[in-house]
Amino acid sequence: MEKTKATCSFGNDEYGLQTGTVKISDLHDFKGHPFKVEQDIQLFELMRSIEDKGVLVPLIVRSNPYGDGYEIIAGHRRKAACTWAGIEEVPVIIRELDDADAVIAMIDSNLQREHIKPSEKAYAYKMKLEAMKSQGKRNDLTLSQLGTKLTKDETPEGKKILRADERLAKEVGESRNQIARYIRLTNLIPKIRDMVDAGRIAFTIGVELSYLTEEKQYELHAVMDLKQCTPSLSQANKMKRMSQAGTLDMDEMYSILE
Repeated sequence: MEKTKATCSFGNDEYGLQTGTVKISDLHDFKGHPFKVEQDIQLFELMRSIEDKGVLVPLIVRSNPYGDGYEIIAGHRRKAACTWAGIEEVPVIIRELDDADAVIAMIDSNLQREHIKPSEKAYAYKMKLEAMKSQGKRNDLTLSQLGTKLTKDETPEGKKILRADERLAKEVGESRNQIARYIRLTNLIPKIRDMVDAGRIAFTIGVELSYLTEEKQYELHAVMDLKQCTPSLSQANKMKRMSQAGTLDMDEMYSILE
C-alpha cells in the first residue's frame, strides 16, 4: 500500500492487521460521524492521561476513501485529546473495510460510551440501520449468483433471516418501535433537536414534533422563544395532528401553548 508506506513504516500484529504510527494531520474524522467531541472535563482528563502515559489504545482507521490519509473508525476523542496535548503522532491499527462495514464498526465502537445524547443515538441508529440494509442487499446478490432459490426470510439452511431493524434491536437492546422513535428525531430542525439534547424538551415530545414540517418547526421555535415555554405531550400531539391535516399556523400554536 503506497499511501501507508509514504506515511510511516508499518508492521503486522498477531492478527495480521497493519499497525504503526500516523501523523495527526493525516487523520480525518469519519464522514457523517454522529457523535460530538466536546472539550469537556472528560476530554481534559483523557488529555492528561495521554500526557502521562501515552495513547494506550491505538486508533482504528481505514484508508481514506475520499482522499489522502486515513479515516478514523474508532478514536475521535483520542485524536482530539492528542491534538489538545500537542501530540503529533498516534498509534493506529489499519482495517480495510467497505463503507457499510466501516459505518457499523464506527457506530458500535461509540455506542459503548456512558453519555450519549438523544440526537447522537438517533443518527447512529439511522446510519447503522442503513448500513445493515446495504449488507443485506450485498448478501442477496451473493446468494443469487450461487443460483440458490430461497423462500422469503430464509437462508440456504432454512433458518429465518431477521430484518435489519430486528437485528439492530437485538444488538442494541432496544425495541424496534423505540429505534424508530429515535430515528424520528433526525427530522427535527437543529434548534429543536438541541432542546431535546439539553433536556428542555422531553424525548417523547420531540418525537411528536418531528412530524411537523420544517417550516412549521421554525414557526414553533419562534413561538416558544417568544412565550418562553415548551409544549406538553398532549399539546405536541395536537400540533402534530393539525400539521398533518394542514390546519396548523402560528396563531394556532399560540392558542395551543396557552
